[in-house]
Amino acid sequence: MSVEMPRAQVAERDVRGLSGWPVLGGVIVALVVGFVLIGTGANGGSGVAAGVGIAIVVIAALVLPGLTAVAPGQARVVQLLGRYAGTVRTDGLRWVNPLTTRRRISTRIRNHETDVAKVNDADGNPIEMAAVVVWQVEDTAKAVFEVDDFVQFVAIQTETAVRHIAGSYPYDAHGDELLSLRENADEITGKLSEEITERVASAGVRVIESRITRLSYAPEIAQAMLRRQQAGAVVSARQRIVDGAVGMVESALTRLADSDVVDLDEERRAAMVSNLLVVLCGDRDAQPVVNTGSLYH
Repeated sequence: MSVEMPRAQVAERDVRGLSGWPVLGGVIVALVVGFVLIGTGANGGSGVAAGVGIAIVVIAALVLPGLTAVAPGQARVVQLLGRYAGTVRTDGLRWVNPLTTRRRISTRIRNHETDVAKVNDADGNPIEMAAVVVWQVEDTAKAVFEVDDFVQFVAIQTETAVRHIAGSYPYDAHGDELLSLRENADEITGKLSEEITERVASAGVRVIESRITRLSYAPEIAQAMLRRQQAGAVVSARQRIVDGAVGMVESALTRLADSDVVDLDEERRAAMVSNLLVVLCGDRDAQPVVNTGSLYH
């Protein structure tokens, strides 16, 4: 089932910024010059020099807050008077408009492991299921402005996807054409990844991988389901034994007929088939019996 999420209203774009080191050097020089002019004006009585020095210091003080440090694996979402201005992804010391606010967003790879969810599968049997998802912020603008808390959003949507997948498929398949949680792990994992990706796309999150970490029947029915699985395994094994035994009997009769080793009528053939099937399909070793008579006496 496709998940319809609201369309994003913003998208990430780069902000125009400058390298912070030249700006930092210029601010330091401006502060030194400004304080020298202020000192010169105060000592010499020149009000013009002091005024120029004060102006330089004020300008430098206004420029200085525009410096921002960006660590590797992080980004800064920049807002100017409440509007999205862009994102700084280049690591190092950068300078942007000092009137902006900058929010730090981690773009590192993260893991989230869900709690064990107890839910009914497609057959109505209570099961326990948990998963882990590996994700990363791909669009910082969506992560900040489209959802309230993108970390919590990913956690809740992952839990929802796990519960939906667990309830959409049976734990055990009742036919070769049906997918089951236990026997088709790769296909189910792929569907889980697709659903999580659809659910968190509006938050600017990229799902790298997801895996089911726990899958079992609920404790209250685990023993009963184990006995059912064992019974099914016994029936399947018996079926294979019977198929193999029938093939061996057919081969034996065909070879005897082709080689003219012995001429068997229908009654003898039936007796031979019966004896071979008993020996091949029995769960115990056959006991040899010496027949001193004939088949008809």
